[in-house]
Amino acid sequence: MSKNNLTSDQRIIAFSALGAYIRNDSQDIEQLIQVASNYNSWFTPTYIKAALKAIAHNMTFEGLSSWIEPFLPAINPPTDKVLGLVLAGNIPLVGFHDILSALISGYKVQIKLSSDDKIIIPHLLTELVKIEPAFAAYISYTERIKNFDSIIATGSNNTSRYFEYYFKNVPHVIRKNRNSVAVIHGDESQLELAQLGHDLFDYFGLGCRNVSKIYFPKDYPYSSFFEAIEPFKYIIDHHKYNNNYDYNKSIYLVNGEKHLDNGFLLLKEDERIASPLAVAYYENYQNLSTLIDHLNEQEEQIQCIVSNKQIATSAPCFPLGQSQQPALDDYADRVNTLEFLVRNK
Repeated sequence: MSKNNLTSDQRIIAFSALGAYIRNDSQDIEQLIQVASNYNSWFTPTYIKAALKAIAHNMTFEGLSSWIEPFLPAINPPTDKVLGLVLAGNIPLVGFHDILSALISGYKVQIKLSSDDKIIIPHLLTELVKIEPAFAAYISYTERIKNFDSIIATGSNNTSRYFEYYFKNVPHVIRKNRNSVAVIHGDESQLELAQLGHDLFDYFGLGCRNVSKIYFPKDYPYSSFFEAIEPFKYIIDHHKYNNNYDYNKSIYLVNGEKHLDNGFLLLKEDERIASPLAVAYYENYQNLSTLIDHLNEQEEQIQCIVSNKQIATSAPCFPLGQSQQPALDDYADRVNTLEFLVRNK
């Protein structure tokens, strides 16, 4: 066997060591956080640490082994096929799961980094190569994807149309804009409602797993919601978030559009799911079963749902406050990345 032909166990061991490196919270990690936050002001140290913690939590030998077990022995040995990766950069490390999926499956990766997230991922992959030098032959970066066998590309609804055309002749996964929603039942405790603040405000609401739309039961007292999320008022101190809040508030005031305002979040009744930054859309519902049917009809727009009760929807449902803590098999857009890779290996 070539020295570059890593077995699945060797790949798992390397990534679990990378997880341990992140969890060790070394001086290198602290410096990385500082450099990345200086490069992109949306990537605050708090949110970079949260993203690192989330991926490190999943990168254990036991967790990785359990994740890939259904796909053995298909992912052994490695393949010479190249997977192109066009990564997003809306929140820190949002593209890392695709890289992990590809490398753990034995693919070579050609990575087009987002201009917004060019610091953290290369650092982690450099560390991965230090841990297991054979990975150097599997990883490359490019400004233009070429000479690839399959591709995973993430972008906006507009860029996805370009991706669909440009990559139509190769196996592909094209990801578009999605948002997440919250279903409030009316019996939530103040603590549970407070957890919803994480779904709304973590990463400033820039992620596809962030809640942009809330469904309240009819005659819900919105003051309870606003009171519960008050601990998140610090978010308005971030200048870019504040600029978005001021801009959207001005638009609503000038146009005379009805909205609710607690000083750091605008709550506006609207049928749409994707709301502007610093705004959460909402609707009232009378019947949960009817609402579930409505959500299932819009599944192509929804990444996940948060609720204090499990509800039977096409989109995965998480407890309030848990939308930004996906497991390894909580795949973006509900497309099983490992299954796609194994099928096209």
